[in-house]
Amino acid sequence: MNNFNFYSPTEFVFGKGRESDAGFYAKKYGGTKVLLHYGGGSAVRSGLLDRVKQSLTANGIPFCELGGVKPNPRDTLVYEGIELCRKEQIDMILAVGGGSTIDSSKAIAMGVPYAGDFWDFFSTGKQIERAIPVGTVLTIAAAGSEGSGDAVITKEADGLKRGTGSDLIRPRFSILNPELTCTLPAYQTACGATDIMAHVFERYFTNTTEVEITDRLCEAVLQTMIKETPRVIADPANYDARSNIMWAGTVAHTNIVGVGREQDWNSHGIEHELSALYDCAHGAGLAVIMPAWMTYVYKHDVMRFAQVAVRVWGCSMNFADPEATALEGISRFRKFLHEIGMPINFEELGAKESDIPLLVERFGIGDGKTGGFVHLSAADIAEIYRIAAHASL
Repeated sequence: MNNFNFYSPTEFVFGKGRESDAGFYAKKYGGTKVLLHYGGGSAVRSGLLDRVKQSLTANGIPFCELGGVKPNPRDTLVYEGIELCRKEQIDMILAVGGGSTIDSSKAIAMGVPYAGDFWDFFSTGKQIERAIPVGTVLTIAAAGSEGSGDAVITKEADGLKRGTGSDLIRPRFSILNPELTCTLPAYQTACGATDIMAHVFERYFTNTTEVEITDRLCEAVLQTMIKETPRVIADPANYDARSNIMWAGTVAHTNIVGVGREQDWNSHGIEHELSALYDCAHGAGLAVIMPAWMTYVYKHDVMRFAQVAVRVWGCSMNFADPEATALEGISRFRKFLHEIGMPINFEELGAKESDIPLLVERFGIGDGKTGGFVHLSAADIAEIYRIAAHASL
């Protein structure tokens, strides 16, 4: 196991009706004037936004509103939010929504005190030095942004999708009420589940040895998702299953399951180009890319792939041919994704094989290589896209 620091300062407020405590926690963490940031009309139609507003008012906290966050959140709304916060002297952002809304809120939070263009943090590697506090009321179990220091934003003018990270943008508090996810369509639920599993796999496939504790934590989260996802698709109002999934999404991305080990993240990078170009759901793109990536790289460490096949997917270990076990595990993963309603190839996703050269170019490594579990060249990435284009059960 490698040396590590682990810092996770977010206070998680979990359970039924807890959105009514939003004002209390905003006040607790220093908010005196709040920006309510949200997406489409569901937060309004469901009455959720009104409950949050009532809580803020009851705690004497004035607020402004900025709706309109879209999936794959855009820089244009971030700029609007930054200007609004400066004009109104906002000192806290409360995100009411899923990962897109939370990421947009984090980008606004880092941009408000920064004299330059907030996109510098996403495009130049510039480090975040200050950010105003962020709180969340989570409505989708997926991205884990409610507990992470990461954010991903799309630059609308050219479709570039880039990420950044800092402990300074970890939410101060996150309110997690599984009831708020019960009305999600099955497709969104499945996209979220896929993203949660991908966050674990990005950590699981590592070159670091002697990481049994985090291996086992990763495997537990994956097994939970395999059990609970079909349950909520069959019965969307299953609060207990929703609860397990919501907490699994948070655990998967606070990095508690990834400390002390080298991580990969190539599948996320490869997928980002799909969702940037086609505006598809991130989870759906991951459902196409991650099994393709596994198929391309499994020979790098056959025994690690065989291990997850046995421990997570329940495959029998073929000691005479571990490669067969590894491939069976990848096949079961793809089959599971198909069964919960996810696309498994380019055609089902709405992507075009003819766009592969453009996707690779936009990935932007040129003649270099990525880091991660297996270092990938542009040619490697093109081959992963080709495998994804033609995948089948």
